[in-house]
Amino acid sequence: MNDLSLANRTGLPDALKVLLAEYPRDDWAAYPGFDGLIRFWLDRHLMLRRLMSGMRSGTEALLDRNLEGPRYLAMISRYGGMFVNGLHEHHTVEDTHYFPRLSAKDARIEKGFQILDKDHHDLDAFLTGFVSRANDVVGAGVDRENLQTTAGRFQEELTKLERLLDRHLVDEEELIVPVILRYGSADLG
Repeated sequence: MNDLSLANRTGLPDALKVLLAEYPRDDWAAYPGFDGLIRFWLDRHLMLRRLMSGMRSGTEALLDRNLEGPRYLAMISRYGGMFVNGLHEHHTVEDTHYFPRLSAKDARIEKGFQILDKDHHDLDAFLTGFVSRANDVVGAGVDRENLQTTAGRFQEELTKLERLLDRHLVDEEELIVPVILRYGSADLG
């Protein structure tokens, strides 16, 4: 059996993509059911991706000495807090409200929701390292050399988390959006 852990998978198994085959990603916006909940959901994912991208580009700019320390520290503090809080809120709502309802709609993809739920727990473990490194950055203060060193370590954690988050979000989108397109969202609240 393939390793379906977040750290090792390259996508969901084909057996869980049965609805994606019927509702290909490139066609999603053409369906009447795309607006509303789906658009909101994808916007939340886009927000998380943009926060990660902003932290990555800001860290690269600092490491290249194209961004001043105080500005970088303010950005990491703001974006990092928004990211961690937003991700926790998003995953809590999914785990407690959406996943149970969506997984009941089609037994063929129920295993996919178990994988996504496990991803949330795995991401929490990676978030611990991310938060620790972000706190190191903020605690480094404006001493340029100390900040450069801690930002370099933060960049490693950020790169790892960004890759895992993207894998999770893509898999989640390719499982959930087709379910909603096929079965609707009236009972999802």
